[in-house]
Amino acid sequence: MTEPDTVHATREAYDAIAPTYAELFHDTLRDRPLERGLLSAFAELVRTNGDGGVADLGCGPGHLTAHLDGLGLKAFGVDASPVMIELARAAHPGLRFEVGSMAALDIADGALGGVLARWSVIHTPPRELPALLAEFARVLAPGGHLLISFPATDGPDHETQAYDHTVTTAYRWSPDHLAALLRAHGLAESARLVSEPKPTDRRQFQEVQLLAHKA
Repeated sequence: MTEPDTVHATREAYDAIAPTYAELFHDTLRDRPLERGLLSAFAELVRTNGDGGVADLGCGPGHLTAHLDGLGLKAFGVDASPVMIELARAAHPGLRFEVGSMAALDIADGALGGVLARWSVIHTPPRELPALLAEFARVLAPGGHLLISFPATDGPDHETQAYDHTVTTAYRWSPDHLAALLRAHGLAESARLVSEPKPTDRRQFQEVQLLAHKA
């Protein structure tokens, strides 16, 4: 699969801010007990289905990859930004990190027990998202699990909304619309967590995490 042109711009943008990003989000799960609980459930589901490898797609500096490893998963990270991958390898030398595009993964069909895509699809233009989700489905084994998170649109009448992200243009998604896209690629929704923003959050968006499995 050919890498979309939009990936190049995102890669350059994150290369430029990678050290700052790594410092700001090094303890990203500290105040997120619900998300930690969902990640633990995700890990248990993966292990129950055979304990296959888990790809942290859009892993950045590897914080979540290390967390998955701590949960007993055979986790590795993939990110389009070479600078992010350098930082991840330096911070977590015992784990595997690779430069790559989520749209064209160097992973065999059905090789994985799980895929984590935490906020990593937000820079994908709407026209490109179905192909990206198809790639997630391709690399998952039957019964494998996907945990994907993203900001929600303001209401059910909006399938997607662009917003001015600090790094580069990003998109919010209707949870129902994204769940329907997952179903179209053989990924059935298992659970959904919708978190309300805190009053102190810069952006007052709901945060959505969808757990799905491959039939």
